[in-house]
Amino acid sequence: MKHTSMPAIWLIVLIAGIGQLSETVYSPALPAIATSLGVRASWVEYTLTIYLFSFGIGTLFWGRLSDHFGRKPCILAGLAIYILGSFGCYMADSLIILMTSRFVQGFGGSIGSVLAQAIVRDAFQGPALGRAYASITGSLALFPAIGPIVGGIITQQFSWPIIFAFLIVFGIFIFLVSSQKLPETLIPHPEKLPSAFAILCQLAKDKKVIGYGLLVAICNGITFSYYAEGSFYLIELLGLSPSQYGTTFILMAFATIIGSVISRKMQSKIVSLSIIWHGLLLIVCSNSLLCIGALFQTTPSISKAQLLYLTIGVMMGNMTGVCMVTSNSLAQALQNYRHAIGTASSLFGFFYYLGVSSCTFGMGLLHNGTAIPMPLYFFGLGILMILIFHTSLKKA
Repeated sequence: MKHTSMPAIWLIVLIAGIGQLSETVYSPALPAIATSLGVRASWVEYTLTIYLFSFGIGTLFWGRLSDHFGRKPCILAGLAIYILGSFGCYMADSLIILMTSRFVQGFGGSIGSVLAQAIVRDAFQGPALGRAYASITGSLALFPAIGPIVGGIITQQFSWPIIFAFLIVFGIFIFLVSSQKLPETLIPHPEKLPSAFAILCQLAKDKKVIGYGLLVAICNGITFSYYAEGSFYLIELLGLSPSQYGTTFILMAFATIIGSVISRKMQSKIVSLSIIWHGLLLIVCSNSLLCIGALFQTTPSISKAQLLYLTIGVMMGNMTGVCMVTSNSLAQALQNYRHAIGTASSLFGFFYYLGVSSCTFGMGLLHNGTAIPMPLYFFGLGILMILIFHTSLKKA
């Protein structure tokens, strides 16, 4: 069935990107926040974990609700909650208030993940769905590029609360544009929706859904762990300023766009599963190089400048591979659940965001102020994804 008004890709990107922007713009400020609030670095990294955890809870809530009331009303409600949480972060003068506000912000911002996916699955089918996901994933690379640059400049020139003032303005802008430009894409079904529990049971028994979900979770876990740990790694250990650190994300965005282009080109030649495999190999190979560099950093064999260039190059390889894996995994995971895609998307999103928050929590636990934990952790996660691919997807 065709929609009388198709959603604009650029608007879907804005809606989906608000959650990413809320993390990437915040990343350069993490050391400054730890100093300002007088807390340990690992505790500030946990503000990301609690954000991602509430993000997962939000996906569980919004998807089911949108199957009943429509995508657009839920997006507007989520944006309003997101703006409220951002205001709380702006006013925060303690870690407890900041964490609480980040929870509210993540809950509201989660509409950008689950409902943007539901809208795409509503409006596109077949090969067009894969192309739409690749385009959106590539376009979302703008947020990891712009966010840290803006956050680094704000942190260096003003103060970290101004970052959340910026997010308030951005949230209000998307709210106003969505209220005017976003069409309703939900196709009403006369039959009663399956219960959420019934869909959960189906998903839990679906080996391929579990496999795709774990790949998406770990890929995003690597990305978000880098946003948290990378600020300490590049700023405190390798000597970059917050604004210089933010600028490096232009290269990360470029790498994500490369991953999107590669994925789109490969879709005309090989199946999505093969694209995922190539992306996983790139992630593992890249992180093996970073492990070698980090292990030799304490010897005269490699300088801080050389480790800096190696880290940026490896993370570009990671971002390219992550784009290849996640765009194809998301496009394939819920192909058999169109009858209740909002609910299925919310349960799927809750599952993989729990995985993402677990990955970032693990990174926080391993933080010890040296260059060793992050490379070893990322390499280990890459090996884990290879095992998941072979056990859950290749043989499924």
